[in-house]
Amino acid sequence: MLTINNLSKTFYPGTPEEQRVFHKFSLDIEENVCTTILGPNGCGKSTLFNLISGSIKNDEGTINLNDIELTELPEEKRAVYIGKVNQDPSMGVSPNLNILENMSIALKKGDKFTFKKLLKYTDVDFLVKKLKELDLGLEDKLTTQVKFLSGGQRQSLSLLMATIKSPKLLLLDEHTAALDPKTSKLIMDKTKDLIDREKITTMMITHNLRHAIKYSDRIIMLSKGRIVLDVKAQDITEDQLNRLYNENILRDLRQAS
Repeated sequence: MLTINNLSKTFYPGTPEEQRVFHKFSLDIEENVCTTILGPNGCGKSTLFNLISGSIKNDEGTINLNDIELTELPEEKRAVYIGKVNQDPSMGVSPNLNILENMSIALKKGDKFTFKKLLKYTDVDFLVKKLKELDLGLEDKLTTQVKFLSGGQRQSLSLLMATIKSPKLLLLDEHTAALDPKTSKLIMDKTKDLIDREKITTMMITHNLRHAIKYSDRIIMLSKGRIVLDVKAQDITEDQLNRLYNENILRDLRQAS
């Protein structure tokens, strides 16, 4: 489904700040599976997502999604195939536009349109149906500017917007990290319901080990751009995962000292 082959990325090459994140990194992600990417800060999680989405360019290697060669495509063209939800609830929406306007833009992603025509030809009934599936009452707030929504409502809207056109791949970059525990659980439940219902292949970054086990099918742990754990979520306990996670952090700290 997603095939990453011999991916390499070094920041600031040839300078005292040179930082090699990936060197000939390879990974296969199965279709219709939710894969969690774990690891301490600096291990390459977000860089991996940015390389896949095209917001940064790899030095070497290839990225292939359902036989579509992404490697040389710019970020805006990859966005036709890839949905992404970021940590900041405001990053996936336009705060000064209302819910209907935000949803309309998401529905036309990849198409050419003018804003006037966008709203005129938007399928409002379809968008209301999608909003009702969130069960948050957002379908009754179509003309409410998004900046007046709660963080959980904005992140739910971002999730819906990222998946409205059935992307081939969904990237969740710590999309509940900025939320309180109760809202975080709510968003994770909404996320699982949506990706299961729409059968969307998903990669998720999280520091919440409980979420990793409960909501994903496969868990991968990175350390300095290398895979140090690759296991089915059902085959590992939270205690085991916590021990391996902490051992990984301690090993990295010893190597850095």
